Amino acid sequence: MSDTKIAFLFPGQGSQTVGMGRDLYENFSIAKATFDEADEALGFSIRDLCFNGPDDQLKQTEFTQPAILTVSVAAARVLAEKGVTPALAAGHSLGEYSAHVVAGTIAFADAVKTVRLRGRYMQEAVPAGVGTMAAILGLPVDLINDICTSVSEELETVVAPANLNTPDQTVISGATAAVEQAVVLCKEAGAKRAVMLSVSAPFHCSLMQPAADRLATDLEGILFNGPTVPVASNVDARMVNHGSEVRDLLVRQVTGAVRWVECVDLLKSKGATRFLEVGAGKVLTGLLRQIDRSQPCTNVEDSASLEKSLAALQEQPQ
Repeated sequence: MSDTKIAFLFPGQGSQTVGMGRDLYENFSIAKATFDEADEALGFSIRDLCFNGPDDQLKQTEFTQPAILTVSVAAARVLAEKGVTPALAAGHSLGEYSAHVVAGTIAFADAVKTVRLRGRYMQEAVPAGVGTMAAILGLPVDLINDICTSVSEELETVVAPANLNTPDQTVISGATAAVEQAVVLCKEAGAKRAVMLSVSAPFHCSLMQPAADRLATDLEGILFNGPTVPVASNVDARMVNHGSEVRDLLVRQVTGAVRWVECVDLLKSKGATRFLEVGAGKVLTGLLRQIDRSQPCTNVEDSASLEKSLAALQEQPQ
């Protein structure tokens, strides 16, 4: 694996499922220790919630975020014990915290407490029903942006691209009426599909400013180290090499778009030859396939996927 340059990809909200992490917990002492550390930091059992649900509680943002972070860090620590560490890292929204934990930028206990509060702040920033999100498929992001801008000006409210997931998939976010109107206009402009999403809040748009302000206060009290591996920043799609930059980037991330296509392209430009999705699910593996099908990617979320990924790494051409 000497010439293999591995980029770890860490999933965000939406990848959660009841039962996630259980296999790692039962088979690897380092994973068990990770869940125990999270439980102690949080003051309740995130382990029990991950393994047993209930699903409706696991889907609540303030619980989803620490749960996904814990599973990702547990998987990364198991990989480290197997001698697999990243040369580069990126995370989708919440996943950026996982990337920084693995890069040593932020202590795991600090991160897991912070993302629980982040989730709560995001949920409380906008009253239920006032904001929403929608996925637009098969329309160029520049055209989507133009449509959002025109709707925002006409209705004097917010709608904007929030997740630039693939060249063919963009998620928009904002006030419910504005998102609904933008969906209609995107369909008229030729989108293959434009569908409203079942989400609890309009993430990654300016309506989240109250959450960003509250999070900024919390992050002031946390120590950020220089990352041991470069981490791609969601909000401006550049590699972060200094701990002093991270606090501001994580605050701006709450209201800024997740520039995922650019983050993946950035990792490729920095020499990534293999991608590993580390944590629950295969969402990012699917997005990578749509961004660049030629890039090898496997996921690690349990013993079976770990063995599959380790075997694939051994087969990597030198």
